Amino acid sequence: MKKVENTIINSLKKNEKDVGSSEVQIGFLSGKINNLTEHFKKNKNDKHSTRGLMRAVNQRKRLLEYLKKNNFESYKNILIKLNLRK
Repeated sequence: MKKVENTIINSLKKNEKDVGSSEVQIGFLSGKINNLTEHFKKNKNDKHSTRGLMRAVNQRKRLLEYLKKNNFESYKNILIKLNLRK
């Protein structure tokens, strides 16, 4: 899991010490969402983890709206890098 987090940070960070910017947080949430969707393919009746998935999706949505409003170039770059919208 640490390797995945490091690759997300390295691909999305703005500077050398960046670990908490909106872009990095969106990357972490996207990884968590992808992980949970794979989990739900195997465990269809896991209702408790559904709350965590919905919370992550809504938080990522809020961060993307914030980024779109404040830094549109960064918003476009993160959509391309994470392949979120087509």
